Amino acid sequence: MHQEPFIAFKSAVSHLVVPEQFPYLYTYEPHPLCRIAADELQEKICRNPEWNKRFGLEGEQGGVGKMFGVLVVQQQEGTLGYLAGFSGAIAGSNNYPGFVPPVFDLLNPKGFFKQGEIKLNEINAAIEQLENSNGLQTAKNQLNLATEALEQLQTDWKARMKAGKKERKRQRHEAAESLEGEALEDCFEELNRASQLEKMAYKKAMAEQKREVELAQKIWTSLLEPLEALKEQRKVKSAQLQFEIFDQFRLLNDKAEVKTVPEIFRELGEDTPPAGAGDCAGPKLLQFAFQQKLKPIAMAEFWWGASPKSEIRKHKQFYPPCRSKCAPIMQHMLKHLDMETDPLHGEIYQPRELEMIFEDDWLMVVNKPEQFLSVPGKEITDSVLQRIKQMRPEAEGPLLVHRLDMSTSGILLVAKDQLTHKALQSQFIKRTTRKRYVAILDGLVQEDRGVIDLPIRVDLDNRPRQLVCYEHGKSARTKWEVISRENGKTRIHFYPVTGRTHQLRVHAAHPNGLNTPIMGDELYGIAADRLYLHAEYIGIIHPQSGAKMEFTIPAPF
Repeated sequence: MHQEPFIAFKSAVSHLVVPEQFPYLYTYEPHPLCRIAADELQEKICRNPEWNKRFGLEGEQGGVGKMFGVLVVQQQEGTLGYLAGFSGAIAGSNNYPGFVPPVFDLLNPKGFFKQGEIKLNEINAAIEQLENSNGLQTAKNQLNLATEALEQLQTDWKARMKAGKKERKRQRHEAAESLEGEALEDCFEELNRASQLEKMAYKKAMAEQKREVELAQKIWTSLLEPLEALKEQRKVKSAQLQFEIFDQFRLLNDKAEVKTVPEIFRELGEDTPPAGAGDCAGPKLLQFAFQQKLKPIAMAEFWWGASPKSEIRKHKQFYPPCRSKCAPIMQHMLKHLDMETDPLHGEIYQPRELEMIFEDDWLMVVNKPEQFLSVPGKEITDSVLQRIKQMRPEAEGPLLVHRLDMSTSGILLVAKDQLTHKALQSQFIKRTTRKRYVAILDGLVQEDRGVIDLPIRVDLDNRPRQLVCYEHGKSARTKWEVISRENGKTRIHFYPVTGRTHQLRVHAAHPNGLNTPIMGDELYGIAADRLYLHAEYIGIIHPQSGAKMEFTIPAPF
């Protein structure tokens, strides 16, 4: 019997207050109703051993987890319950009893996507056949041989001509000492003729070999043309199919207004939506709720299973929807819902004092508070840079020698002129500065010290999050040392060798790093009253005096 997507709570929830506003989705503590719904859903998932194997929870090599979501809803007569959903597909299917259906069923065998996929697979097979054909391989080998022969011929002739030139020089010298008059002139003329003949022979030999290369190139190109045509056909067909798919994702909101995924992203100036847009758990849940006239009350998404190698995902941990892929879609779908404002919004706009630690004619050292920008953002101009400009209007830019994340507090260096800025930045580039951060990690680290070396790049689908990526990431290296362990937490010193965005946060949280996120890290761990990361020490060489200078600001936690 097919289980309906609307699920009545098994647990008692009558004692819980239904929120008057839809809870904010991006920096949030899941509502108690969502936590109960998630617990019930997780209990259901646990009963599916095949899934847990697939999600890497039973020692299955290569198993990777999945993002699940719950949406607490209210039926028209007032009954509370919840919907369950997951991102993408599981085991080649996106329709399972008890879960909301996809916005558009990509996997329908009779649908245009599967038919288009068959055609793409046919093109891929034809491309593979051509790439592995004997004729193409033979032509490629002949071209390589002809090219190598041309290079070798040139090398041999240059050596031969150099030796000939040296020999003729010797003969001219001998002739000048032993011959006179016409005999000397005849000798020089003969040597010049020999030089010209050698050059002509070189040009002829090179021309003949170049013709061999051109012939081999012509044969190779003629065989390559149909292969390139197939690849172009695949590219065009794939792009067409992708846009056809996006056009099928017709997303609703509470007023039954419909927008396709391309329309949503075009309004943001993006011609091509991110891959998979519209197929995540959040949009699926809201779409079904609006279709069935269910009132959304609160939503939460959690990760179930092993973490991918690049991303930082913890089993059972709650995560907000991704900013790049889901946020624009959510903006449309939640447009008419009464939603809470960002709880951090007020904090960011609150006036903050900027403590001055040191100042002379060339530089300044300031203590940046947490939840305060280093440089102006898109919406908020108040920042360290803006304050410095107001405090010291005579100072020449670019002023800030380095930056700290908005959530990180601590030491920032400011240069008051361009020469000082260049000199201090040079120390950062040459890694002669000495930096120390203090952090409290949300768990116990077993080792006492070590080095983390994990390359980092931005997550293009979920800025500002960073990924560990060995192919495209920039080298990132951190030394660390445990200071103390208490109440299930670890106080630690970080000594960053490089200075990548979110380096310490990623290195702390990633499974191949310390596998223990920094307390209050809403991106890679669990949100708290603040991010417990502080830049407490820096050592530099003063650009003018050459004196060693050290500054320490104890952590406020």
